[in-house]
Amino acid sequence: IIANQPSVMAGALDINASNTAARFIRFCNAFNIPLVTFVDVPGFMPGVEQEYGGIIRHGAKLLFAYSAATVPKITVILRKSYGGAYLAMCGKDLDADRVFAWPTAEIAVMGAEGAAEIVFRKEIAEAADPAKRRDELIKEYRDTFSNPYVAAEMRLVDSVIEPKHTRRHIAQALEYLRIKRVPRPHKKHGLMPL
Repeated sequence: IIANQPSVMAGALDINASNTAARFIRFCNAFNIPLVTFVDVPGFMPGVEQEYGGIIRHGAKLLFAYSAATVPKITVILRKSYGGAYLAMCGKDLDADRVFAWPTAEIAVMGAEGAAEIVFRKEIAEAADPAKRRDELIKEYRDTFSNPYVAAEMRLVDSVIEPKHTRRHIAQALEYLRIKRVPRPHKKHGLMPL
């Protein structure tokens, strides 16, 4: 099980988290252990320290580990999954075998509050009641772009499931994928980002 911890750094991926998860994923893949990923991630950790430390390179290790893994990969999006971290946490585009989302999940480029403030900055500033207009635009953004049903329509999510049925869906997916075989071309090894 790979999961974000929202009570620590809001669940953001930093250099250490990326390296730790990448190593664990490669270990599981080496011993044919299926991967179940629980996602609640606002993105990669911003900041000068992370940038100078090479967050992009270390984040690429996480992407590489998931993409190289041939074991069953199941992802459950619990709450938020924004930007590149959606992909890094084994989104559908990274060949996850099954991606489930809870009805409360938000899957988007960025959070609704930040997006509304950036995209609709001028409209909010010119409104008679800026706070009310901001709240309306945030709701509109959530309804239009970041809800899991929109993601399901775009095939980024296989199913939107009720939280109480999560265990059942994971068990069914694992049962279905237990005979998964991924034919690989003959090669010596992949090119892991270092």
